Amino acid sequence: MIIGLTGGIGSGKSAVAGMFGKYGYKIVDADKVGHKLLNEEIVKKKVIGEFGTANREKLGRIVFNDTSKLRKLNKIMWPLISGKIKTLIKGKKKVVIEAAVLIEAGWHKYVDKVVVVKTNKENQMKRLLKVKRYSKQVINNIIKVQTSQSKRLKYADYIVDNNKSLSELNGQVKGIVSELK
Repeated sequence: MIIGLTGGIGSGKSAVAGMFGKYGYKIVDADKVGHKLLNEEIVKKKVIGEFGTANREKLGRIVFNDTSKLRKLNKIMWPLISGKIKTLIKGKKKVVIEAAVLIEAGWHKYVDKVVVVKTNKENQMKRLLKVKRYSKQVINNIIKVQTSQSKRLKYADYIVDNNKSLSELNGQVKGIVSELK
């Protein structure tokens, strides 16, 4: 069973992925795949040639303030990430692909079920300001360019509501795992 796990930035995808991991699912984090690829010399040169930097923080500030630059970066990175994800999931039985851009990048086509983590904007912003090094403006820009929660929900086979307690969140994941057996 290959599960696509998606949700907006700060929705709690990583927490939910970790919970799936406790049930024996291998987690493939698309962001981490992208970060590793960005460290490969050929990819780094291409990104530097286009944006003047391969530093993720600087790159984030550039692309999340200009959607045309974000599209250029996605055009470079998404095919590479896609190829790596396909390699990582090949032959695996229990995998979760964690990706904020699961729908936008078309990676939902590789999965058997889509799980969407939803949260309200207040909780999303609270989480992001704790853990991200971005300003409120950059965070709002990221949220604005990502697929809306309502659009993601149209692809959902399962919805995890992350506006509740951690134990309730775990209970939702446990319910999904039980249903998938």
